[in-house]
Amino acid sequence: MGLSSSIDVDRGKGVRRIQVAQTQHIEIMLTVDIIAGARPNFMKIAPIVHAIDADQSSIEYRLIHTGQHYDAKMSGDFFTQLGIPEPHYNLGAGSGSQAEQTGAIMRGYEQVLQTKPSDLCLVVGDVTSTMACAIVAKKAGIDVAHVEAGIRSGDRTMPEEINRLVTDAITDYFFTTSAKANESLRTAGIDDSAIFFVGNTMIDTLLKNIDRLRKPDFFDEQSLISGNYIVITLHRPANVDKPENLATMLNAIAESANGLPVIFPVHPRTRKNLEQLPQLPECIHVVDPQPYLQFIYLVKNAKAVLTDSGGITEETTVLGVPCMTLRDSTERPETVTMGTNELIGTSVSNIPPAMQRLLAGQWKSGQVPPKWDGKTGARIVEILKQLQAASQTRTNAA
Repeated sequence: MGLSSSIDVDRGKGVRRIQVAQTQHIEIMLTVDIIAGARPNFMKIAPIVHAIDADQSSIEYRLIHTGQHYDAKMSGDFFTQLGIPEPHYNLGAGSGSQAEQTGAIMRGYEQVLQTKPSDLCLVVGDVTSTMACAIVAKKAGIDVAHVEAGIRSGDRTMPEEINRLVTDAITDYFFTTSAKANESLRTAGIDDSAIFFVGNTMIDTLLKNIDRLRKPDFFDEQSLISGNYIVITLHRPANVDKPENLATMLNAIAESANGLPVIFPVHPRTRKNLEQLPQLPECIHVVDPQPYLQFIYLVKNAKAVLTDSGGITEETTVLGVPCMTLRDSTERPETVTMGTNELIGTSVSNIPPAMQRLLAGQWKSGQVPPKWDGKTGARIVEILKQLQAASQTRTNAA
């Protein structure tokens, strides 16, 4: 074996400083930062982490928790239930306005990269952490990969839409969930060579854990019966920021539920406004945010879900549970065109007729979109290996 010497390799190709034998054959280890910060991120990163661990290839990762969601009910429980290792770094961004959170995340991640740079920053979804870390990485000369790239609602009043647009504007590798997302990226001028239609990592997590679901503690206490209760989740500003709007929506749901229990796991953003209401309808039962396994149990056994969350519409589509989206647009149109979801809108007058169709057994049946099959994490890792191999070939040729 020849003597080794140290050289610098082009980091823009996803390669870091390595040891090189005199044979000039370069073995490349790819270091990937996997970013998570808010509740939806953890279901999306888990399959990627598990796939890297199972592959035992020359990819290594650093799990970076930005601390955007810092409450155990919003993030901590997910690490335990989904088998995600403890983060290598916790940036501790904490609460604050969107600008304050963005700044705290950017400062924290910049310090990590200044101490020890990586080769690739992999961000998921569309939360503040997604955008903030993508910007920091790109300014540091590090390539960005975006999982769930290309989805669009067309509604720029949503913070998530801004996060998507900014992130995709500086992303190098686009991992997509649907043909519609591919189309959006092509329309924006992204070359096909950078777009990878891999499926949905959130569904990987759902399918992997479907036999591990846990009944919530309150399920028997409230005498809930499978298929005989409604679940609602609300956190969008248009629905919850004004207590009077929130009260009107909850009353409309309660009045059209025909006496069925309505279970309401309350997001922290919603709870403070909920507390300003003088009284809730009797059939609405407020509970704390649920850990993943308990929440999916609740959804899987519900008669229907009413939500303003995008991710939940994907889960209900795969579970075959009727879903009503209480928004005027959706970035996941495949859950409507193919799945069990319907876009109801924010007008409360649309709720009673939709509920009447549900209770009359007239809700549509759906189908599962292509590649939502539980194998997305493995596809992503395989593509990362191919990118790594191509980079190694170019480096050896040089």
